[in-house]
Amino acid sequence: MALGFWLPYSAQFAIARTWARILLWVLEWLCGLKYVVEGRERIPAGNHIVMSNHTSAWETVAQFLIFPPQVWVLKRELLWIPFVGWGLKLLRPIAINRGEGHRAVNQVIDQGKARLRDGLWIIIFPEGTRVVAGETRKFGVSGALLAIASGKSVVPLSHNAGKFWARRGFLKRPGTIRVVIGEPIDSAGKNPRDLNEEVKQSIEAGLARIAAAAAVAAGAGANGA
Repeated sequence: MALGFWLPYSAQFAIARTWARILLWVLEWLCGLKYVVEGRERIPAGNHIVMSNHTSAWETVAQFLIFPPQVWVLKRELLWIPFVGWGLKLLRPIAINRGEGHRAVNQVIDQGKARLRDGLWIIIFPEGTRVVAGETRKFGVSGALLAIASGKSVVPLSHNAGKFWARRGFLKRPGTIRVVIGEPIDSAGKNPRDLNEEVKQSIEAGLARIAAAAAVAAGAGANGA
């Protein structure tokens, strides 16, 4: 991507999507790590805001293949990484200084509305950082404020990637990562706190659905054995 800095955004995103597809293929064949997505039909027309739990590096790669052309809200320090940061910068992220509080929130709203006007999706991890699988962290308010300010819907996304590729972990466990896309949540007429809570409940419901499906699969495997 750094070599293709002169290309239009659509071409740069296509390069990033190809890289993601290759990486997930390597994970499957080298590590036995597959994935399934439930609810693709719930992705609404147009462009909206995705809010996802964040437990692994996996979901930052998989987003390229799950949703249309997109930008991410991320910490600005990632842009300082040689090569990786250069490629990220070409993808027009909303790179914030998390220590700036309200200024960072306003940056997400202002730049987020501009990206949405350009027809791009916004990917936000409202917990702000990766957490241990099974744990939760308070949601930041910027995603909800952006949805309300732009009139866009929020698409909740749940996954259990952290069980197979832990945060800050190098080893990957074989298995199937499950992803659940929830029903889009309309932001109209809601305050940020209520919208955040509705999104959080949807993500947690998706995680419960994933855990139930995994338990059924484990039981079936035990009975088969």
